[in-house]
Amino acid sequence: MPNDKLTQYLHLHFIVFIWGFTAVLGALISIGAIPLVWYRMLIASLLLYLWVRLKKQQLRFPPRVLLGFFLAGFLIAAHWLCFFGAVKVSNVSVTLAVMSTGAFFTSLLEPIFFKRKVIGYEVFFGILVIIGLYIIFNVETEHLLGMVLALGASLLGALFTLLNGKYVATYTASSISFYELSFGMLCISVYLGISGGFSRSFFELSASDWGLLLLLASVCTAYAFLASVHVMRWLSPYTVMLTVNLEPVYGIILALLILGEDENMSDSFYIGAVIIVLTVIANGILKHRLERKKRRQHLS
Repeated sequence: MPNDKLTQYLHLHFIVFIWGFTAVLGALISIGAIPLVWYRMLIASLLLYLWVRLKKQQLRFPPRVLLGFFLAGFLIAAHWLCFFGAVKVSNVSVTLAVMSTGAFFTSLLEPIFFKRKVIGYEVFFGILVIIGLYIIFNVETEHLLGMVLALGASLLGALFTLLNGKYVATYTASSISFYELSFGMLCISVYLGISGGFSRSFFELSASDWGLLLLLASVCTAYAFLASVHVMRWLSPYTVMLTVNLEPVYGIILALLILGEDENMSDSFYIGAVIIVLTVIANGILKHRLERKKRRQHLS
């Protein structure tokens, strides 16, 4: 029904708005990136476990599948460590602008994962993204470490998406997420155990940090993921993809409103960011049209 689709479309925008708010929360939470990601994964995995048990979904998987979940969990943990690390050493605007490159890392990696040819227009759009990145890197040299970490987060996110896509098609999304978040937290726990990071101060958090962490893990992680899976039943992948690309736009606007002067950047920065975001959207539109044309030719 049209009204149902409109409701789910607005719901999707709310989810993307929440994802954009994630980076702002990372800046507001006073603890470092490592404990932040550890607490996020711990709380979110507990919430997802309760959901899986409530829905009586599958929790037993073959060892080979669990090994894949472990690898995906390691990747998502490393992705979030780089992401929040970038927020901590630079700011939200820089992190989200550079993170917009994720779709193009995916385009570069897809031929390797799925053994298909490199597509010409993806190379062209990739060059445009590099130009946008060059403009940002050239004018925001004081944020160089943050940009490098954000690029690392973008690459790791693309790897995670490609690997996870194989499992989502076969298994329940919430069960997969529970294992991936749990394994990711386990990887960080091993590092903290070896490095002596589990100190008394690690568990001494302020009331405001606890509140923001609960918001991050519940609304921005567990809820947003489950809700995004739900809306995909109503909306086309094309609609979802284009809307998700608005995440950096929402995030940068929220950062300017909430964090103020710390997020004010040069005009050249915004030019580079706009080039990247528009290129990502143009890539999605062109890919959708070509796939639709191919389907029509196949049917005729």
